Amino acid sequence: MRKILYLLFSLALMAVLVTYALWTTDRPAGHYLSDLRINLAVDQGAPADRGNLLGIQPELFPTDYQSPERLHRKLAAYLQTARDQGFLNEKTVVVLPEHIGTWLMINDEKDELYQAATLKEAMNWLAASNPLAFIRALVSAQGDNRLDDAYLRMKADRMAHDYQALFGGLAKEFGVTLVAGSIVLPEPSVSEGELKIGRGALYNASLVFGSDGRPIGQPQRQRHPVFEQQDVLGAAPPDTTHVVDTPAGRLGVLIGSDSWYPVHYRQLNDQGAQLIAVPAFVTGRGTWDKPWGGYKGLSTPSEVSLKPGEVSEGQAWHRLTLISQLPISQARGGVSVFLRGQFWDSGSAGQSFISHNGQQFPDGEARGARLLNLWL
Repeated sequence: MRKILYLLFSLALMAVLVTYALWTTDRPAGHYLSDLRINLAVDQGAPADRGNLLGIQPELFPTDYQSPERLHRKLAAYLQTARDQGFLNEKTVVVLPEHIGTWLMINDEKDELYQAATLKEAMNWLAASNPLAFIRALVSAQGDNRLDDAYLRMKADRMAHDYQALFGGLAKEFGVTLVAGSIVLPEPSVSEGELKIGRGALYNASLVFGSDGRPIGQPQRQRHPVFEQQDVLGAAPPDTTHVVDTPAGRLGVLIGSDSWYPVHYRQLNDQGAQLIAVPAFVTGRGTWDKPWGGYKGLSTPSEVSLKPGEVSEGQAWHRLTLISQLPISQARGGVSVFLRGQFWDSGSAGQSFISHNGQQFPDGEARGARLLNLWL
């Protein structure tokens, strides 16, 4: 009798495991409907032969990341609108927002993930439908928050491939230089023209692609992750600011709140930066109009007198982003671009703006995809 019960239990367990294994491999494509429209919010300056900076503030949702093809369709529609309006040429530098590449982690997942009510529930589905990859990532996870580290690390190799294929492909397709927002990867670097990952800490990094679709230089890693990310993300050393040559001039990239530190602008000045791109992301609906919480990095610069709560989040971004404000920054101009949309129960804020000749030209709308153009 014991042998029979043991046999029945083993068969039942095997059936459950086979069913679960089959379930994890099933990736049906759900219904997809997305708004491909984008409106022109800011057009500063006059066309000339020096090129232009074009910020694209997309409005994205989890289903836009169900496949690279879907995300390509949406971003290509934005770029096609820009081309139709005469904003793309061989000297155009396009800037996308922070973490636009990070969400590639949810590519090719089950419908349950995209239909989840909360971010936590979505991440539970991510782990459940990729059990072996999640376990391997959890074993090699680093930092104080090993669970979030594992979520970001488990598909890093594929994320790096998709990031280069998608954004490098868009740069080549439209014949522009493209600042591909940012992506979180372990020890990202470019080797022989390919974006590679390592086994070390996770970094929030941005890569620039030329009009041939190939990376220009090495990824720019963020130096000051905000405090709620410091238990997951590594901080790049302070002397790792670098610029890249583009047809429109020498370009520096400051990710998110890295744009709040005057020392970074001086480092870019020393390298002859003429243009500055700021891919950014602010979480929480309505955060833009709420009191600013102060510096969320490792330290507050001694030369900054702004106090927490003194201004709103949006006003702080305008005050602290010092592009083309002499003598701190000698850049001709720049653009700060924010990721908008809704990722489960995690909303977004941030209104993109152009910086030029010590002035800022903001987008006054809070919703929808937006184009911001600066003629150089």
